[in-house]
Amino acid sequence: MLALAWLPGCATLPPSAPDHICSVFDENDDWLDDARHAEERWGVSVPIIMAFMRHESSFRDDARPPRRKLLWVIPWTRPSSAYGYAQATDDAWDEYRRAAGNSWADRDDFDDAADFIGWFNDASNRELGIPKDDAYRLYLAYHEGRGGYRRGTYRGNAWLLKAAERLRAKAERYARDLKSCS
Repeated sequence: MLALAWLPGCATLPPSAPDHICSVFDENDDWLDDARHAEERWGVSVPIIMAFMRHESSFRDDARPPRRKLLWVIPWTRPSSAYGYAQATDDAWDEYRRAAGNSWADRDDFDDAADFIGWFNDASNRELGIPKDDAYRLYLAYHEGRGGYRRGTYRGNAWLLKAAERLRAKAERYARDLKSCS
C-alpha cells in the first residue's frame, strides 16, 4: 500500500507556464541540460526541440491521443500508439532505439524524448533535405512521417498546416526568450 502511495510522486508535473521557456527550465532544471545534449548530438536547436515537446504533449510525460468513442459514449481504441513527451509511435520509437543505439530509452523520460526529437529531425534533414532550423517543414515531416512528407500528404490539410505554423512561431518565441533566461 505504501508503494502505491509513493508512485504518483515519481511523475513529473507539466510546467505551470509552458509558453515561457525560462519558466519551464526554472521548474525543471535538468531539462535544459537534456535539450542541450540532444542539440549537441543531432544539431537541432533547443527551441525547436522544446516547441515540438510543447506542441505534442504540453510537456506531459504520459500524454496519449484521446480514445475514440463507441456509440458516441463508450471509450474505445486510440487512433495511434503515440505516447509520451514526444508523442512517438511504437514503430518510430523502435526505429529510434535501434538507429540511435538507445535500447533502454523510454518515451516518458524527458531526456530520451528530447533525443528522439533531435534524432527524427536530423534524419528528416538527411533524407528529405529539410534544414534543421526550418521548424515548419520539420514538423510536417514529423507529423506525417518522412514517407508521408515525401508524398505530400500534408498538402490540403489546413489543420496540419496551421499547427506547423503555430509550432514555428513557438520555436521562434522560445529562441528569443531563451536568450534572456538566467
